[in-house]
Amino acid sequence: MSQQGPGFATLAVHAGAQPDPTTGARATPIYQTTSFVFDDVDHAASLFGLQAFGNIYTRIGNPTNAVLEERVAALEGGTAALAVASGHAAEFLTMHALMQPGDEFIAATKLYGGSINQFNHSYKNFGWNVVWADPDDPAAFERALSPRTKAIFVESIANPGGVIVDIEAIAVIAKKAKVPLIVDNTMATPYLWRPFEHGADIVVHSATKFLGGHGNSIGGLIVDGGTFDWAGDDRYPMLSKPRPEYGGMVLGETFGNFAFAIATRVLSLRDLGPALSPFNAFQILTGIETLPLRMQRQSDSTLVVAEHLARHPAVSWVSYPGLASDAYHELARKYVPKGAGAVFTFGLKGGYDAGVKLVGALELFSHLANIGDTRSLVIHPASTTHRQLADAQKIAAGAGPDVVRLSIGLEEPADLIADLDRALSDG
Repeated sequence: MSQQGPGFATLAVHAGAQPDPTTGARATPIYQTTSFVFDDVDHAASLFGLQAFGNIYTRIGNPTNAVLEERVAALEGGTAALAVASGHAAEFLTMHALMQPGDEFIAATKLYGGSINQFNHSYKNFGWNVVWADPDDPAAFERALSPRTKAIFVESIANPGGVIVDIEAIAVIAKKAKVPLIVDNTMATPYLWRPFEHGADIVVHSATKFLGGHGNSIGGLIVDGGTFDWAGDDRYPMLSKPRPEYGGMVLGETFGNFAFAIATRVLSLRDLGPALSPFNAFQILTGIETLPLRMQRQSDSTLVVAEHLARHPAVSWVSYPGLASDAYHELARKYVPKGAGAVFTFGLKGGYDAGVKLVGALELFSHLANIGDTRSLVIHPASTTHRQLADAQKIAAGAGPDVVRLSIGLEEPADLIADLDRALSDG
């Protein structure tokens, strides 16, 4: 082990885990239980009052989930994390801890279609309002600020892919406004990019994607960077005001640089309930053990496939920051020098109809809505993940009618290229 501490690959295998004290099992056990026995009445009281850490209900914490939380926090360089049922749940609980009715947050226009729908529609039921800003123009986030702004939300590498967000520039604006910068790091993972090192305050993940990596489990993570000063900030009462549920405790004062992770657990997850199954936590943990190997292999293969499609006569454009000709290549060299990820988009000269035809003709690629699998995946966003958006919104999100999204897996790049060439020729 180096003087700087364990390296990324070592943390991916070992962080948070110890041999089981009862059996000596080296793999993290699956604690498939609803609840946990207390030592005595005083022990129970201390747990419910937040005077001691421990297990009460799996709904708010479980030893299997705790290993996942500690591992992802270590990989991201955060202070603490919370594992939840999905990436959407991670976004929702994050906002629940920050927002009050009538509040606003600023979000990048280039996001996963499900997040755009969540922000535009579902959040209105809580009185939370989104203001959109172009991630290609960091100053747009400053122009969108208002006295009601409580957060800024971006994706590090935007889904459907191809956009690298200049997090450092947006972080300067967030810090000046004294609002937290939330970064969805699903597409990059901490192997390629650690947003806390560039000014982020909170990181969220859909662990369903690259962290788990095998397309077998849905989950989400919230990671606290420990960088935002919640105490005394009246704009965030869940962290800065006495909590009647806990005898007047002020979470921001009591828990310091991991107060946000605590608030999302004991106020948001506890009452709203999108808990992560310990079995899914185990599956995601197993996937994380190979994260650095998978992400490097998939990023390398993606560049090969993207370079081939950029030369294909049926393709009008390819958007992948790893390409030297790409508009985001310089940002990619700065933020993700090991590789620009495994997801990219390209446009077909035949437009919408050609995109629909292609996904039906491919054989090695699976036509489904997920990304980050060991298997290569394809989707036509305009007819699926982004179909609920207006045409202008689709284009703004990078999901126009001609766009096809690929998520490159662990197959041989030559085999993937052959499948694409055959399907494009058939079209």
